[in-house]
Amino acid sequence: MDVYSVLQQLLRKAISIEMISSEDEVYARNQIMSLLALNEFRCDEPSEPNKDIPDLLDELTDYAVGKGIIDDLLDEREILSSQIMNVFMPRPSDLNQIFYEKYEEPENATSYFYELSRNSNYIQTKRISKNINYKADTKYGELDITINLSKPEKDPRQIAKEREKKDLSINYPKCLLCVENEGYAGRIGHPARSNHRMIRMDLGGEPWFLQYSPYVYYNEHCILLAGEHRDMVINREAFERLLEFVEKFPHYFIGSNADLPIVGGSILVHDHYQGGNYHFAMAKARDEYSFTLDSFPTIKASTIKWPMSVIRLRGLDKEKLVAASDYILGKWKNYSDREANIFAYSGETRHNTITPIVRMRNGEFEVDLVLRNNRTSDEHPMGIFHPHADVHHIKKENIGLIEVMGLAVLPARLKTELAEVEKFLLEEPNQIEEYHVSWAEDIKARSSTGISGKSMQEIVRKEVALKFLKALEDAGVYKRNGDGQAAFRRFLDSL
Repeated sequence: MDVYSVLQQLLRKAISIEMISSEDEVYARNQIMSLLALNEFRCDEPSEPNKDIPDLLDELTDYAVGKGIIDDLLDEREILSSQIMNVFMPRPSDLNQIFYEKYEEPENATSYFYELSRNSNYIQTKRISKNINYKADTKYGELDITINLSKPEKDPRQIAKEREKKDLSINYPKCLLCVENEGYAGRIGHPARSNHRMIRMDLGGEPWFLQYSPYVYYNEHCILLAGEHRDMVINREAFERLLEFVEKFPHYFIGSNADLPIVGGSILVHDHYQGGNYHFAMAKARDEYSFTLDSFPTIKASTIKWPMSVIRLRGLDKEKLVAASDYILGKWKNYSDREANIFAYSGETRHNTITPIVRMRNGEFEVDLVLRNNRTSDEHPMGIFHPHADVHHIKKENIGLIEVMGLAVLPARLKTELAEVEKFLLEEPNQIEEYHVSWAEDIKARSSTGISGKSMQEIVRKEVALKFLKALEDAGVYKRNGDGQAAFRRFLDSL
C-alpha cells in the first residue's frame, strides 16, 4: 500500500464532499501526517480516486498497525480513524452556527448535520450496510426487520488484550451519552469520539443536545440527550420536551424508552430520547376505538390497531396535550386490574409506566402513549409483558422504543442460523440449532405445498416477522382478544 496515495485520496474525497475547501488541503494533510508519524509527503496524484472514506480509513489504520504506531486492537483502530476524520470537522461552535443559519428551514439544518455525521464516519455507514433489512406485511401493517450485523466482532486475542489494557478506574465520560463524549479521543473500553459533534438547544429551559446514532437503524436516527447526567424519567417535563422538540422540528418524530427495567431501553442512567425522519408501522396504524377525556374535551383520543396497548391523543394545544398525557400517566402508574393480571406495585416497587412517542401530522400534535408493565412471575421470569420463552430463539431482548414502533432489531447469530433453517425445510444437510427445530417443523407442516429453494428465504423471513409480532403481543398489557380489550376499556373508563 502506498500510504501517501491513500492519504491524498482521502484529502480529495473530503474536498469533493465539501468537508473542507481546497485552501485547507495542506493544513489537513500535515495534521494527518503527524497522526501517522510521516515526516514527508511523496505523492502528486492518487492512483484510485473512487474509494469511499471508510475504506480509505481502513487502509490508513492498517498502515499504522504495520508500522507499530498503534496495536492491532479494534479500539485503537477506532481512535486513530476518529482522530483522522476530526481533522476535517468544524469546531462545535462553528457547526452550531452553520446549523442554525440553515434552521430557517428545519429540514435543511438536520439534513446538513446528518450528512456531515455520515461523511465524517461518525455514523458507521460501511458497517451498517452489512445489516439485513426487510419489510414483512402483517395484519398490523408492514413491520421492519433488521438482523444487526453492524457491530464488529472481536476475536479472543483482542478481547484478552482489551481486558488487560482497560482501566476501570476512569469514570469520564460518565456514560456513552454524556456531552463530554464530544471530541473525546476514546480509550480501551470506551468508544472513540474525536469526530463526534452535537447541536445545542434549549428544551424546557435547560440545555439539551442533538446527535445521531453511530449505528442508525432508520433514516436520520437521532438521539436527544440532557446536558445533566441523570436517570431516565417519564414525567410531565418529559412530555413538555417531546412536544417542544417536534414543534421545532416538525419533520421528525421523537419518543422515549420507558423509565423502568425490562420495559426500558439499554441506557437508563442518562435522560434521553430517540427520534428521526421515518414513518414506522405504528404511526400508520388506524384508530380503533375513539373516546373523550372529560377533563380535556378538545383533545381527540383513541386506541389504535396495534399489538401493544396504545392511547393516541391529537390536538392543536400543546399545553393541554402535556396535561392530558401527564394525567393518563398518573392514572396508569397507580392502576391495577387483578382480572387482567395488572398490578401497579409489588410492595413499594412500581411496575407501570409509559413509552411516549410524539409527532406532527396534518398540522396537529399527535401523542402515542404505550402502556407498559415490568412485573415478573415464576412462569415468565424475564417479564410477564416481555417476549415469552417461545419466541426467545428469535427475540429475547427488551422491547424498547424502536421495537414498540414496529422495527425488530434481531441478533447477528440469525444470519447463519436462518440459513440452516432454510436447509432443514428443504430437507438438505444442515446444522440447525436445537432451539429452532420445533419452529421449523411447524413451518414445514404449514407450508407442505409450494416450498422451493427460490421461495424458502421469503418463507423464513415472513415467519421471523411473525415471531417478532408475537413478541410485541406478549409485551402488550391488554391482549388482542375480547377479555383483553374489555379490560382496556375499563382503564379508559377510569380516565
